Amino acid sequence: MQQIWLTVILGIAAILAAWSLKVAREWDRVVVLRLGKFRRMAGPGLFFIIPIIDEAPIWIDMRIRTTFFAAEKTLTKDNVPVNVDAVMFWVVDDPMKAALEVEEYQKAVFWAAQTTLRDMIGKTELYAMLAGREHIDEELKVMIDARTHSWGVSVRSVEIRDVMIPDELQDAMSREAQAERERRARVILGTAELEIADKFAQAATRYHNNPEAFSLRAMNILYEGIKEKASLVIVPSNMVHSLNPGSILGYVSKMEDKENGD
Repeated sequence: MQQIWLTVILGIAAILAAWSLKVAREWDRVVVLRLGKFRRMAGPGLFFIIPIIDEAPIWIDMRIRTTFFAAEKTLTKDNVPVNVDAVMFWVVDDPMKAALEVEEYQKAVFWAAQTTLRDMIGKTELYAMLAGREHIDEELKVMIDARTHSWGVSVRSVEIRDVMIPDELQDAMSREAQAERERRARVILGTAELEIADKFAQAATRYHNNPEAFSLRAMNILYEGIKEKASLVIVPSNMVHSLNPGSILGYVSKMEDKENGD
């Protein structure tokens, strides 16, 4: 009889020991309640609770988590409906607050992120949203973190994955971008034409003030035109005079005298 009672007692003790012995993994923190009141945070590793009196109802994962959230058909500041997808990276910094300050902190973080994204879209124009994603990402991070800080949650980063706009607006923006590219090309071409015209004007002025140089240029053009193949070219008499070797030598001599300062 005594042996039976001893076996029963040992069995109950083994059950209570197994019930009281807990192991938390490296990334886990455990809320321990005693008679329904917060007692302590346990983990990682081995810890004990008193059966019946203590309980460990909430286990908090301390690793970085990702939450995907979106805002659909939300109007921008300039009244354009957009669909925006984003992802947030966050971590629990204070497990006690995450367990005691909010009922389900993961859902709370999701809804805080989504409502903040909607607020941000309503305050931002479409062009700024498309062109300044990095700035918007940082602003979203700060705003969401301000909402979740009291829950023991810290936001590490927020990234907008995609901004989708209506098809008709995409076509209009595509045409606008094409028109802008054509305008820039025309401006560049016009600027080049102005530079070329200025150079031609300078050359014309110099040729006007220096007939000999103009004659040499005419000779060069004539030579370039007939050097590839034999051609019959009618040359004006004044150009024939310019082609005279004596005229050419005289011009060269004159230029040398100018360079020597005579």
